[in-house]
Amino acid sequence: MSPVVRIGCQGWAHPPWVGTFFTHYAKRHDYLPQYASVFGAAEGNASFYGLPPPGVVQKWCAEAPADFRFCFKFPSKISHDLRLVGAEAATREFFERVAPLGERLGPFFLQLHQSFGPRELPALEAYLRTLPREYAYAVEVRHRNFFDEGEGERTMNDLLGSLGIERVSFDTHGLFASPARDEATLAARQRKPRTPVRFIALGKQPFLRFVGDPEVEKNRALLTEWAGHVARWIGEGRTPWFFAHHPDDLHAPAVGRIFQQLLHERCPQVPPPPVWPVEREAEARGEQLDLL
Repeated sequence: MSPVVRIGCQGWAHPPWVGTFFTHYAKRHDYLPQYASVFGAAEGNASFYGLPPPGVVQKWCAEAPADFRFCFKFPSKISHDLRLVGAEAATREFFERVAPLGERLGPFFLQLHQSFGPRELPALEAYLRTLPREYAYAVEVRHRNFFDEGEGERTMNDLLGSLGIERVSFDTHGLFASPARDEATLAARQRKPRTPVRFIALGKQPFLRFVGDPEVEKNRALLTEWAGHVARWIGEGRTPWFFAHHPDDLHAPAVGRIFQQLLHERCPQVPPPPVWPVEREAEARGEQLDLL
C-alpha cells in the first residue's frame, strides 16, 4: 500500500547526525539506509549547486529501499543563471543524471529567483511544458507579486494548476519570529525568504517545506496548524509531502518526528514516528547488557 503522506528532511547525509540520529559508528554508506528506515523521502538540495556524479547516483540506487523517494531541486544553472530560457541541454543532462533512480524519483521542485516575477511567467509556462511528463513537479516562487492576493498570485496559481503542477508552500515565519541570535539562525535568515504562508494544494501532491524556530519544541504550535491542513488534504484523497528544515540541520529529524506524531493523532492511517537508528542501537546495547 502506498503511504498517504511522505515526510522527510532537507537531506539525508548530515554527518552531525552520527550519534544523535544515526548510530554512533555510522559511516557514509550507512547514512541513506539508516535515514530511510525512518523517513520515506528526502529533498535533494545538493543538485541545486551541481549534479551528482554518476557513480554516486548508482550508490543511491543500491542503498535506498524501493519505496523511498528522492525529491531533487532543479540546478541553479537552469533556474537562476538561465532563468529557464535556453536551458534545454542543462535540463536534459539533469534528468539523465538522476534517471537511474527510476521509481524512487518523487516530485522535482523548481525554486525561482526572488526577482523572477509576473513578467517572466511566459518563460515559466514555456519551460514547464517541455518537462518530461512521467514525473511530478512543484514550483517555489519568492517574488512579492506572487503573494499579493490579487492578479499576480491568481495568475501564477492558475498557470500551475492548469499544468498539474504544485505550488510549494515554504513556511519560514517561525524562523523569522524566533528571538534566537546564534550564527546558524542568522545565516538561515539571510538565505531563506520571508514570504507570507500559503496553505495551498493545487493538485494531488501538495508540497510543504517547513523552517521553524531553532528550539524544536517552540515549533509545536506551527506544526499543529500544519498537521490540520495536511490531515484535511489526506482526507480529500491527496498525498502530501512534508520536509523539515532546521537552521543548522541538526534537529531537522526531531521536527519531522513531532510533525508525524501530530499528524498520526489526527489521521490514524498515518503511522506513529519510527524509532531512530541511534535509539535502536541503545535498545540493542541494553539487551546485551541484560544478557551479561
